[in-house]
Amino acid sequence: MSNKLKEFFQVGEVGNYFIRVFQKPDPTKKSNFNLRMMHGINKISILVFLAALIFWIIKRIV
Repeated sequence: MSNKLKEFFQVGEVGNYFIRVFQKPDPTKKSNFNLRMMHGINKISILVFLAALIFWIIKRIV
């Protein structure tokens, strides 16, 4: 039972990306401008999506 529950709550590759994109970049890894901008735009789009989802849920409840 515990193993099935653990498998159910695994976030997978997409969830790992959401966690990784909001972490501070590793100073030992070299990063170029395009990669930093891509991650910045992804952060903005994730936050806007979550805000819209919360707004939609609140609107449906009230």
